[in-house]
Amino acid sequence: MTVAHPAPRTVHRRVPPLLFAGVAALGLAVSAIGVHDRTTWFLETFWVLIGLPLVLLTWRRFPLTGLLCGLLAAHALVLAAGGHYTYAEVPAGDWVRDAFGLSRNPYDRFGHLMQGFVPAILVRELLSRTSPLRGSRWLAPLTVCACLAFSACFELLEWAAAEIGGHGADAFLATQGDVWDTQWDMFCALIGAVLSLLLLSKVHDRQLAALETGDR
Repeated sequence: MTVAHPAPRTVHRRVPPLLFAGVAALGLAVSAIGVHDRTTWFLETFWVLIGLPLVLLTWRRFPLTGLLCGLLAAHALVLAAGGHYTYAEVPAGDWVRDAFGLSRNPYDRFGHLMQGFVPAILVRELLSRTSPLRGSRWLAPLTVCACLAFSACFELLEWAAAEIGGHGADAFLATQGDVWDTQWDMFCALIGAVLSLLLLSKVHDRQLAALETGDR
């Protein structure tokens, strides 16, 4: 009796979602152990808890590029670390603060940079595949605008959390006494989105083309 083996292309197509799922699930599991504050952990990792099953459930109908899956996995780890320690107390941020003589833990800034860097490719992929914008000169500016809109909505959610939770929301906000924290957060997201498009657009276009032909 002949045993059927999965085609190489089929196996290769399974790698991106499995990579994202494995890294994100492992990051969430580890970050949930001995968390600084359970509510803060949930608020910070909420997007991973929603995004992970969504990607897996829609994969057959709408598979994502390997580039986007890798970026989503990296972003999941950033969110998991921020949820575990709170953004103001991540040890890596403390090391950077001390090494460069900064006045605050910069991990929060890095998190918002990623908030623009990763969603830029997500938005670009969705617009390229579901709208007439692929190849248009409007694709990049509209992608950046979408990332800024998401960043602004996130800041509104933080404001709502502060109003509801009072001082209990300080760990989630991670303002560290900076009255301009909201503006800095959105500026970092803007920088991240622009950098992402400048650095990754050509690679992303090649993967989108390969995805269309099924050669993944």
